[in-house]
Amino acid sequence: MEEESIKQSSRSSDTAEDEKDQCTVTVNPSHMRKAFKVMNELRSKRLLCDVVIVAETVEMEAHRVVLAACSPYFCAMFTGDMSESKAKKIEIKDVDGQTLRKLIDYIYTAEIEVTEENVQVLLPAASLLQLMDVRKNCCDFLQSQLHPTNCLGIRAFADVHACTELLQQANAYAEQHFPEVMLGEEFLSLSLDQVCSLISSDKLTVSSEEKVFEAVISWINYEKESRLEHMAKLMEHVRLPLLPRDYLVQTVEEEALIKNNNTCKDFLIEAMKYHLLPLDQRQLIKNPRTKPRTPVSLPKVMIVVGGQAPKAIRSVECYDFEEERWDQVAELPSRRCRAGVVFMAGNVYAVGGFNGSLRVRTVDVYDGVKDQWTSIASMQERRSTLGAAVLNDLLYAVGGFDGSTGLASVEAYSYKTNEWFFVAPMNTRRSSVGVGVVEGVGVLSGLLYATGGHDGPLVRKSVEVYDPGTNTWKQVADMNMCRRNAGVCAVNGLLYVVGGDDGSCNLASVEYYNPITDKWTLLPTSMSTGRSYAGVAVIHKPL
Repeated sequence: MEEESIKQSSRSSDTAEDEKDQCTVTVNPSHMRKAFKVMNELRSKRLLCDVVIVAETVEMEAHRVVLAACSPYFCAMFTGDMSESKAKKIEIKDVDGQTLRKLIDYIYTAEIEVTEENVQVLLPAASLLQLMDVRKNCCDFLQSQLHPTNCLGIRAFADVHACTELLQQANAYAEQHFPEVMLGEEFLSLSLDQVCSLISSDKLTVSSEEKVFEAVISWINYEKESRLEHMAKLMEHVRLPLLPRDYLVQTVEEEALIKNNNTCKDFLIEAMKYHLLPLDQRQLIKNPRTKPRTPVSLPKVMIVVGGQAPKAIRSVECYDFEEERWDQVAELPSRRCRAGVVFMAGNVYAVGGFNGSLRVRTVDVYDGVKDQWTSIASMQERRSTLGAAVLNDLLYAVGGFDGSTGLASVEAYSYKTNEWFFVAPMNTRRSSVGVGVVEGVGVLSGLLYATGGHDGPLVRKSVEVYDPGTNTWKQVADMNMCRRNAGVCAVNGLLYVVGGDDGSCNLASVEYYNPITDKWTLLPTSMSTGRSYAGVAVIHKPL
């Protein structure tokens, strides 16, 4: 009997263990929300409140335990040895009444509205009460509002309030948008040390060191009498040797602020000597002014402007590579296809083209920040199937078709003056011309190439190159094949011409031009498909 009793007891113990294993713990996700809702209702009815928080003329009744649970500031106040731990009424200094009301409302409701009007008082108040979620919301809001006109102000605000991440974001934004930032009141109001810090950055994103030089001159002239003495200190950070020689002679040397300062003249002489050296010797000169800037690459998007579908259309689409999606953006002011499209000084330009009935000379420019197209000065001539390229801050419209004949004429546009002007024409008329720019290495001036194209039924293999320094076109070696409507790009100092057609069939071959040897070479392998009117771009190789 005794043995049997022991066995039964063992079985009953096993059953209890099994039942214990089958127990589940349930969590009610709405419990805390409901509890805080009730506590807020009690607060609004002034029930069970045990403290009055005062700021300026505003008084708010609340519950110590709720404030302490959500704010380390209140927790330390109510649980420490300070007199406030037992006081019925507590005054909070350095916070205005309405802001404190919003923050106490947040403690009870987890809701707060951050706006342009309140963010500058809300963030320091949230920092004082150690409401870090609110502080982060304020920083995120300011980060979303960054713009060339306000990024320096936001950077200063972030610095004062020790918002490290926002400070870094605002500083990076100012560096990446420097050509626009330098035009604003905030830049002109910076201190000397702040300007020096900004323009000395290797991460400054500028198409040319001209922008940095122009920024220095603008800052000095803004308060010339008091700032004139700082000219040499600022010019120490302008990388004059990286400027084209023509710009040094025609602009820098002629600037009165340079002429009247011996140290600045020394910097100019250093730059001119640098240009006189052979390329291999230039690399031996290492100082902060000869070091090329290395800006951080911004996320890129691809914009597709107008086209035929099947007639000329106004639609513009944008592809975000990171988010892998297409978005419709603002439409063109008018229908446009067979246009030249380039990116220059932060904007997209749609040049000439065909509107479905006429070749046009109009030009529209797209501002991505405002998502807005505006019309600017028109070209001198109507052009469709033109070549378009940017070189030395000028937009070039090359050749094309005016509705009756191919064009040899070339004109350039300056966004600084909003004016088009003719430059030297090509030696031959070229419609459906391929245009590319081979940038100079270091301080060598870039050159613009016009490849192939046609004049009536004659498809060309000839190539011309334009030198903006001398305003002349000269013939270079012919391509191996006649091509029109080809894609063109430049890589590592070589000009590649891709596909196109020869007047009878599409081409799959690709050839490249070496300016040093003046020779065209066909790639050993062709594309799988012959193609004309193809777009060509160079991107970083995915790892």
